[in-house]
Amino acid sequence: MRRLTALEPDQAPDKSRDLLNDIIARRGSVGEMVSTMANSPALLEGYLAFSRAMKRVKIPRALGEKISLAVQEWIGCAMCRQAHADAARAAGLSEADIELARQGTSTDAREAALIGVAVRVFAEPSSITDEDVAELRAHGWSDRVIAEVVGLVTLNLLTGAFNLLAGIEPRTQEPASA
Repeated sequence: MRRLTALEPDQAPDKSRDLLNDIIARRGSVGEMVSTMANSPALLEGYLAFSRAMKRVKIPRALGEKISLAVQEWIGCAMCRQAHADAARAAGLSEADIELARQGTSTDAREAALIGVAVRVFAEPSSITDEDVAELRAHGWSDRVIAEVVGLVTLNLLTGAFNLLAGIEPRTQEPASA
């Protein structure tokens, strides 16, 4: 059930209106989450800047989607799970890859290590040890990628928590997990 109202640009506060109009001019439309975030110019501006910045991470796109799927399973946002499953398919992931990601793992040990730490960054960050970081480095992950995992997890928390609070749900039901 919707709890917050999605705004058209003419209904939005001035700063949000400008941001929405800019997105519409570049892309033709805005999504439901963005138009709902427009209730808070500060949140909308912060989300857009953070989202743009996170597009420049060194984490490969398919792996980023795996991390997002794993984190969204914890968060429980159906809208985000559906969006990231669609993005994962577009990035070439199989249904088996998507299901494993939702379980917080991968058939690739290097990826599984990074996904596992990402889930812990979300669920229990105080449990991460020097040995965990050393293991990621042993798998060949750079400090940049290790740091960027925190950003990716945080972006997923922001979108998932916002959608849950706002009551934004997928228009169609996502396929049931096996």
